[in-house]
Parts: sequence; C-alpha cells; structure tokens
Amino acid sequence: MTTRTTRVATALLGGAAALLTLAAPAAAAPSATTGGIDVTTQRLVLEPTDQGYVGTLAATVTNRKPTATSVNLVITEPAGASFATIEPGGACLYDRLVGNRLVISCMGERIEAGRSVTFRLGFHVWTTARDYPMVAGGGRIEVVPDGAAQAADATGFTTLFRSTTGGLRKPRPYVQATETDLSIRGGAVTLNRQPDGSLLGRMPVTVRYGNDAPTFSLNVEAALPSGVDVHHIEPQDMPSFPNWFTVPGGRFMPGEERTFDVFLSAPAGTPAGELGTGTFTVSGSYFWGADPRDVDPADNSTSFAVTAVDAS
Repeated sequence: MTTRTTRVATALLGGAAALLTLAAPAAAAPSATTGGIDVTTQRLVLEPTDQGYVGTLAATVTNRKPTATSVNLVITEPAGASFATIEPGGACLYDRLVGNRLVISCMGERIEAGRSVTFRLGFHVWTTARDYPMVAGGGRIEVVPDGAAQAADATGFTTLFRSTTGGLRKPRPYVQATETDLSIRGGAVTLNRQPDGSLLGRMPVTVRYGNDAPTFSLNVEAALPSGVDVHHIEPQDMPSFPNWFTVPGGRFMPGEERTFDVFLSAPAGTPAGELGTGTFTVSGSYFWGADPRDVDPADNSTSFAVTAVDAS
C-alpha cells in the first residue's frame, strides 16, 4: 500500500470505526499458551440486515493469577474486513492477514485476581443477505497478558449467518470473494471560464462494486491533461487531491452503484479548446501491501475528453 493509500484508509477507519488504527504488519501472534488466564466464548450469530450481516460475540476472560493483570486480545476475523468494535477495550492494530482475513490486536482491560471481564466484539460482514443460513470457521481469540511474549490462552469460534427467514439449521459454507469486481464510468467534461479567469467543470462519475471482496475504501487515480487537476468532489466526505480522490459514502454492498460529481479545474491563462484526454482508475484499499486484485481490470478505468470554453 502506498503512503497515499495508507493515509486514506487511516482517515476512513478513524471516522467509521474510531477504535481501529491502520498499522504495518506486526510479528505473528504466538500459537503456544502459558496459562493462568482463560478465555471462553460461544458461537457468533450474525443477523441479516439491508447492509449485510451484523452480530456481537461475547468473550469472557478470567484471571486465575494471584495478582491483577492487564490483557490484550488478538482476534482473527471469521470474514475479511468484518471486525468493527470491542467493548470494553482500547486501540486496535491490524497485524497481518490469514486467509485474506485480518488478525487484529486490541488493548484490553486490567483484570483483578480471580475476576472475569466479558468483552463484546462487534462484527459486520458486507455481503448480500441470503434466504438460507451460512457458516464460517476460522474465527479465533487469543488473550495475551500485557508485556508477555506468548498468549495465555486461545479459543476458536464458529460463525453462523442467520437466513432472511430466520433459520440457522443446515447452513451452507460462506465463501467470500478475494478479488474485487469494480468498474467506473465517466464522460466528456467541459471546463468553463470563471470570473477570475480560471476554468472549472463538473463530471458525473459512477462506480460499481460487483461482489463482497473485502475493502475499506475505493480510491481513484486521475491522469489528467497538463494543467488540469481534480478540484474537489461532491459529496465530499474525504479529502481530495489534484491527482486522486476517495469514492464518497464509505463501504459498498455487492452490486451497489454510486454516482457522484468530480470537479476539474485549470488555472487562469489556459486557452480555450481541446485540452486532451483524462483517465480515472479505481482500486480497492484493504491491507498494507496486500490490496486486492480485480477480476477484470479492463473496466477499472474510464477515459474522457477535457475541453475548455470561454464564457458566452
């Protein structure tokens, strides 16, 4: 992931999930356990909504040591980009990927000797709700005492997706896409002379998200004629820059299309006439150095003519 994409993803996660902080890969969490602190949980049941599935997993950590101990939790998601919140708890770091799912380290709580704390872990899987139940394995929680090199205890958990009719029996495996299916469409844009002599024009752009591959944001690179820049976008919920911007509106559902306006500008002194051809290219942002590939890169770009006209 480039510095540019890291900055975008960090800002997005800071607003949408304030507990999460994007980080470079950390050392792999240990698989061995040392004892003295236990973690127990049951299955995670995700409920269907109009924006995928949501649910909360309760994980109880018990301190069997004779002294109070602070703990951290290392969480392996059941589906990519699905972890959302932890309560109680502190900041979280994205450590690495396992099977295209994030492993996340979260600061926990101080637990008194002989006492327990129950953590509530929120998950949100951005996939189309089905009329049949589904199941995903691979979810895991490790509890690591503060300052320790090894986990004290670990447990796996199963994730069930409740059907839109309410059922959980005979679930089918949930298989999440690993490659995005993005497309972008634009059109010719006319830049009109402004009172100060500069040029400004609006171009509607449509982006489509075809499947449920995990991403946190979509970024668009702009290759524009000399002197032409991205001025801003509308609606604007993230900063835009002269040669790139982030698609507004946050996470996408599979099959969702989103249309917004991109404003292009050129400085005073730019002559009227054909300025050249521009190109927008959309890509997904997921994890440091591991942004997803697309199933058909050919429709990830759209080209358009840029024309400048004087005021009538």
